[in-house]
Amino acid sequence: MTVGIRHDDLRRRNRAMVIGAVRRSGEPSRTEIASITGLSNSTISAISSDLIGEGILVQRGSGPAPLKRGRPQIGLELDAAAAAVVTAVLSLNFLAVAVIDYAGSIISEEQRRLDTLALPREELVGECVAIMRRHLGDPALSGRRVLRIALAVQGITDSHARTMLWSPITPHTDIALADALETAFGIPTTIENDCNMMAVALRWRGTDRYRHDFIAMLLSHGIGMGIVLNGELFAGTHSSGGEFGHMIHRPGGALCRCGRRGCVEAYAGNYAIWRNAHGLGEDTPPAADIAEADMLALAQRARAADGPEREAYRKAGTALGFGLGNLFALIDPAPVTMVGVGARAFDLIEPALRRAIAQTAGGQHSESISFDTEPDELALIREGCAMRALTFVDNEIFAPGPAPGPATGEAARTAPQSSFMA
Repeated sequence: MTVGIRHDDLRRRNRAMVIGAVRRSGEPSRTEIASITGLSNSTISAISSDLIGEGILVQRGSGPAPLKRGRPQIGLELDAAAAAVVTAVLSLNFLAVAVIDYAGSIISEEQRRLDTLALPREELVGECVAIMRRHLGDPALSGRRVLRIALAVQGITDSHARTMLWSPITPHTDIALADALETAFGIPTTIENDCNMMAVALRWRGTDRYRHDFIAMLLSHGIGMGIVLNGELFAGTHSSGGEFGHMIHRPGGALCRCGRRGCVEAYAGNYAIWRNAHGLGEDTPPAADIAEADMLALAQRARAADGPEREAYRKAGTALGFGLGNLFALIDPAPVTMVGVGARAFDLIEPALRRAIAQTAGGQHSESISFDTEPDELALIREGCAMRALTFVDNEIFAPGPAPGPATGEAARTAPQSSFMA
């Protein structure tokens, strides 16, 4: 019995390694997969043959015939029709849903404006269910099994309790969104912090910048952070981890959306920059929402003249810089990627940010801290959700393989597995 269990575990691990190598590399040959995984050519050949037969992989030619003699390399890729997942991003006054095929391409998507601050709890949940129901019934799914839903939300989440504990986008707390979606559709569902999903997306890019330690910081109406340390997502006790925006920058200072005073966000969030640029007092209640176009226009005025608009961005940079410098006093300095509409104004923020970092213990090596920008936060969060859901399918559904029996190929693909058949 022990030998059988060990053999099954080894088989599952090897299958997961092959699937993972194909997902990361796009269209590798069997020889390239062997190089990536360290598995023998015979093992790769046997596993890839099984995965093709089960409808998980397909093989493709890798372009023009090689100039040298010999057998041309045949590339393997994920079969887009093997499965599908659903991603959802719920943020301030906004909901976006996309259905993603197994190869990672979008099948269908929809974005909606919602008054999240005013919607009753039941209606907020109902909007999420309704938009997903429309897309799960889309004929474009063509009979694919939908095997996972990944929902990203602003605020503090508990993925173990499957709940949005608190969010600035709604006055309601402890909303069991994952349970509601799973009950509605019978599809396993996970709820994640949106900034964590930004970090997951960057980690999957596989570049040296995002290999070990790095930070993804959201500069939007709110300020958020996803942290990767030693190649692993830092998720805290529950699943949210880095609530950087609600660290205190100035005790008793400006009013924050969270109701406290002096948070980093109360100086660096869109509403804070807007408030300071227009000469409003720190006691002024934060604006509920500010259009992206208005923030871009504000940044243009700040670039044009050294007035209150530019000073507002200086204050934002100072708050962010002291916060990052204090963080880097605890962990080694790491690359930082600024995400969201605020990243489009990073040229206005960066000088004050670097000056503030240099004044902290964490800024002793501030010249080694590099910054990058990713203005499209939705695309990055959706990518992180998709990779979280697809790798779950890879490792927990397809890597174990079909149950013993005759089901292979199309029969295996359509075998019931607690999934939603479109």
